[in-house]
Amino acid sequence: MHDLILKGGRVIDPSQNIDRVTDVAFAGGKVAAVGDNLAAGPQTTTRDVKGLVVTPGLIDLHTHVYWGGTSIGVDAAELAKTSATTTFVDAGTAGPANMLGFRKHVIERSPVRILPYMNVSFPGIYAFSKSVMIGENVDMRLLDLREWVRVCNEHRDLVLGIKVRVGRGASGDSGISPLDMALEAATEVGLPVMAHLDFPPPTARDVLNRLRKGDVLTHCFRPFPNAPYIGNRVRDEVLEARARGVVFDIGHGAGSFGYKTTRHMLDAGFLPDVISSDVHSISIEGPAFDLLHCMSKFLCMGLDLATVVKTATVAPAQAISRPDLGTFKPGSVGDASLFAVEHGDFSYEDVVGVTFKGDKRLAAKGVVINGRWWHP
Repeated sequence: MHDLILKGGRVIDPSQNIDRVTDVAFAGGKVAAVGDNLAAGPQTTTRDVKGLVVTPGLIDLHTHVYWGGTSIGVDAAELAKTSATTTFVDAGTAGPANMLGFRKHVIERSPVRILPYMNVSFPGIYAFSKSVMIGENVDMRLLDLREWVRVCNEHRDLVLGIKVRVGRGASGDSGISPLDMALEAATEVGLPVMAHLDFPPPTARDVLNRLRKGDVLTHCFRPFPNAPYIGNRVRDEVLEARARGVVFDIGHGAGSFGYKTTRHMLDAGFLPDVISSDVHSISIEGPAFDLLHCMSKFLCMGLDLATVVKTATVAPAQAISRPDLGTFKPGSVGDASLFAVEHGDFSYEDVVGVTFKGDKRLAAKGVVINGRWWHP
C-alpha cells in the first residue's frame, strides 16, 4: 500500500513526457505510481497539492555544500527548504585531503542527498571568500594525480568525477595544465570531468577542444570574455563540443551568468543542457540565490516550464549517470519537488549588474525525500 500520495498537482516529468494534473504515489522510499485517483489505504498520508507543480526531485548539478568545513560551503538542508531541491551535486569543494571529512561530517549526516565531484587540487577550494580569494590551482604543487586516484578509489561509491577550475582566477599562471592533469586522472579511473572556466587565459577554445563525451563544461553562458559566442554566432568549438557529447551546464554563481550571453545563445537556438545555481557562500546572497531562482530567469527569458524542469531533473541525472533520479518512473528514488508559479512584476540580475524584468517566478512549496514528506 502507498505511504504517501500527492493528489491533484500539475505533474511534470520530462523523462516520461508527462505534463498533466494527476496524482503521484510513493511506497517503501520509491515512486510507486503516477495516475488519476490513486487509492489511499489506512496508513497512507495524502496531501492535496492542487495548484502546485509537482516534479521529480530537482537536482542542482553545481553547488558548494561542504558547510562548516570550507569558507565557500552553504547548508544543503536549509537550502533545500527554499529551493525545493532534493539532490545537491557538490562541484569540487573537497579535494583528496578533505574528502573523508566531507563524507563523514556532512554528506552522511545530511537529510538531503549530496553527491560530490572531487577537486583535482589536494585541498579543494580552500580560500574563497569576499576578503580572501586564492585559486586552488595557482600552485601546481597542490596537484598530485596518484593521490587523487587513490582517494577516488576509496570513495568510488560516492565520487561522480573530477572537478577542475581553470582561468586566470582559478589557475593563474598554471593556465590549462590543471585541466590536462584532470583529464589524465579521469581517464585512469574512467570518470568524467567537470571543467570551470573563468577569465582567460586559457581560452574557451583551449578548454572545449579537450573535453570528451560526458564531460561537463560549467559556466557555459558566462559573460565576455570567454563567452560561448562571437559576434552574433555561436563559436564553432561550442557547436563541435555539443556534437561530441559535452554537457553544457549554466553554473550561475556570482560570476558566470550573463544576460547578454544568454539572450544571444537562446536566440541562436542553443539551449543549455542543465540549469544549475553554483550556489555558495557569496552567490547565495545574489544574484544566483538558489536553483529555483535560476530556473525562474530562464522561464522569464522564454523557455517553457517543461523544458526548464527537464534541465533540472532528467538532464542532470543523465549527466551524473543516475537514471534512478530525476524521474517518476515506478521503482525510481522517491523524491519530488513542489513549487508554485507566481505571476507578477519581478526583477532579475545577472553577474555583471544587468537587470531585466520578468512576469513569473518559481516559489518552493515542499519536497519529498525517499518517499516521505520532508519540508515542513
